[in-house]
Amino acid sequence: MVSFRFGKCFGLLAILFLSPTLPLLAQQKSYSLVSLIESAKNYTPLLKQKSALIDASKVKITDTKHSFLPQVRLSEQVSLGSDNSLAGSYFTMGITPSTSGGVRADDNFQAATGNVGVLSAEYELVNFGLNSATLNLSKSYSDLAEADLQREQYLLELNVARLYFNLQKSLYRLKADEQNIQRYQSIFNVIKALTQSGIKPGADSSLAKAELSKTKVSYNQTLGLINNQKQQLAYLTGIPATNLAFEVPDNDIINPKPLTLSVFPEVSNNPLIDYYSKRNNIYTANEQLIKKSYLPKILLEGSTWARGSSIQYNDKFQGLGEGLGYQRYNYMFGVAATYSLFNELHKKDKLAENRFAMQASNYELQQQKLALASAGLQADNALQTASANLQEIPIQLQAATATYNQKLAQYKAGLISLIDLTNASFVLYRSQTDYIETLTDAYLAQLDKAAANGSLNEYIPTVK
Repeated sequence: MVSFRFGKCFGLLAILFLSPTLPLLAQQKSYSLVSLIESAKNYTPLLKQKSALIDASKVKITDTKHSFLPQVRLSEQVSLGSDNSLAGSYFTMGITPSTSGGVRADDNFQAATGNVGVLSAEYELVNFGLNSATLNLSKSYSDLAEADLQREQYLLELNVARLYFNLQKSLYRLKADEQNIQRYQSIFNVIKALTQSGIKPGADSSLAKAELSKTKVSYNQTLGLINNQKQQLAYLTGIPATNLAFEVPDNDIINPKPLTLSVFPEVSNNPLIDYYSKRNNIYTANEQLIKKSYLPKILLEGSTWARGSSIQYNDKFQGLGEGLGYQRYNYMFGVAATYSLFNELHKKDKLAENRFAMQASNYELQQQKLALASAGLQADNALQTASANLQEIPIQLQAATATYNQKLAQYKAGLISLIDLTNASFVLYRSQTDYIETLTDAYLAQLDKAAANGSLNEYIPTVK
């Protein structure tokens, strides 16, 4: 197994890269992975949206608490109309005005005024835990909003880290391409001199020129990929792509040490799991709310009112102005119990609906756990493969470098053909890119393992 920090590990590639850092990068600010993630957290509108939803959920909790206060209503009404009625009862139909008194043999359409003011209050004295269940449901939604923010933030960190590693790979690939260009340029210069002196045929010069052009095409493609990756980072972090730079250290020492890869232990509160757990809690809280909602309620009610009328007790109509003042006062208090006889049927239906929704949510939670477990196992396999390869590839790279230098000397001496030399150059370039790919695979495997374990926040600060 091999352990390394990001800067030190990629420093092992320094034998590949003897050229100076590109002028484009020299004028830019270098950003670490931690600083990029912090910038993304502060910039990303999606996280701000989730944070606003958390604030809304907290206000909802306060509103729920306020809904438990007594219902107190103050009403005042002034009316003008006739007063004719009959003995007997009827169900009010909403638009039928109430008439008090006015029971006589004939209709009397003389107008009369009336005035009534009412102060009434109603309070659920006992609802058998309904208030608590309602509040718990509101808190569950708030917890889900918090978990949703943490999940999105976790995924953002993962995306930024993955892009960061891939960008580092592209930067090292660019330096490998740059060195490859230098090698083929040297080969072309040697062949050109040998051709002009008549030692080598002109075809070698044309072939070398074609290979040199091919290496420049590869360099341009890698440079284009880097620009695209920087633009993706700019999208996530809000940092302009033109300001992004990353250090690629130059060193001529390869020193792979057989240590242990850093793999963090599994964390129980993985945000990718916690979100689904919190959603399950909503269904559990809703189940309790349904059970409490269909229980009887005991209400405490009270009211006081004052009334005036221009019609006196002896059915004598007075002036309209006489009915605009209060003349009689009343109060009433009472305790009421309410219960619908079909509540059990409604409760059964609501509980069945909630039960199936909870079952679906549980399956989704299980699916997420399976996915993360599989991702963790795949990361373990990738780490084992990368660890084994990291002990072999430096040997391959050193051998390919020595072979290229030997073939170049043999070509200059006329002992081998250009094809042998270009084959040696290709093997060296492939060894360099294999080394870059393997190192990146190791870091991405560590990243995936940390993400699956829920230890991403512990892993990120170790990347230097």
